[in-house]
Amino acid sequence: MFRRAREFGPALLVPFAWAFVTAAHLGVGSDQALLIAHVVMTVLLAGFAITGRADMQEGVLEVWWYVIVVGFFVTLSGLVGIQVETPSRFLQGIALVGWMVLPAVGFVYTGRRVGDGAWIYFGGAAGCAVGVLLYGAGVVWSTDVALVGGLTLVGTGQTAGILDAAFRY
Repeated sequence: MFRRAREFGPALLVPFAWAFVTAAHLGVGSDQALLIAHVVMTVLLAGFAITGRADMQEGVLEVWWYVIVVGFFVTLSGLVGIQVETPSRFLQGIALVGWMVLPAVGFVYTGRRVGDGAWIYFGGAAGCAVGVLLYGAGVVWSTDVALVGGLTLVGTGQTAGILDAAFRY
């Protein structure tokens, strides 16, 4: 049962996480909820990295194991950025941009290694790339439309990739 949760859990967690991030950007939720989300994700990522290591040492799964490990530290930086007395936008930004970019690396690698569904992974990587650029434009020009659009592109691309991986492989 634990193995199935580890295989299919990310297919639920990825879209939920991006919906949560988008809601937080729109002012929905509290700082406490954001803190709890970072704690939960940090613990889950550590659990995935530790329990998945033996199964993720070959092929495309090896790259995804590294994404998870680096993602643990990226998420931890966001947690510290929220937890410090004066919240650090820099550390929070590392977490946000890190999770926009890290899966794109995994998607490109995966798309180059698989036959079926490669277009989904390349599309996911493109969604991440365009999404981070759109989000950045939203930050520069202070527009929620670009911020939400960027987050939506990233979340949609990553959700497509993780759903394909969970159900096809």
